[in-house]
Amino acid sequence: MNHDDYSNGYIRGILSSVKVIAMVGASANEVRPSYFVLKYLLDRGYRVHPVNPVLAGREILGRTVYGSLADVPGAIDMVDIFRNAEAAGAVVDEALKLEPKPQVIWMQLTVRNDAAAARAEAAGLKVVMNRCPKIELGRLSSEIAWMGVNSRTLSSKRAPQLKQGKFQKLGLRPTFGGSGGDE
Repeated sequence: MNHDDYSNGYIRGILSSVKVIAMVGASANEVRPSYFVLKYLLDRGYRVHPVNPVLAGREILGRTVYGSLADVPGAIDMVDIFRNAEAAGAVVDEALKLEPKPQVIWMQLTVRNDAAAARAEAAGLKVVMNRCPKIELGRLSSEIAWMGVNSRTLSSKRAPQLKQGKFQKLGLRPTFGGSGGDE
């Protein structure tokens, strides 16, 4: 896997198939990226379990914080790592001990650990590094274009019109109605 360039289909396939996410390094501080990514993912219908040993037993956005991945009840589809690259190795090792194993290891922006990624891939997991699922969801749904940000996605479809007083979000379906591959 080339971890320098992920296809839209690969990212879209992950984000449309996972339902349960364990966010390692979640923060209760409203100005931290992990807080607003957690909020965004919850708003998009994902079941997100915050994991932070310092905050274990408390709540963030109404979700119980767990001290470790092993403490999270039930199966985890994706482990989202909000820790530095060095710490990501230990998180991946912890994830690989889970039964059942998660389907995906996702390392946030600036987090890259090739050795940990190789261990996860050898165990059959998909890996994404140095990306944010919030940004990728916004980019692939064209939601990010509403704010004038270049999403690298072209479409001849008319831009969505915002309705007064309503919260809107777009889905992850391919822009050109294809099978989910690259655009």
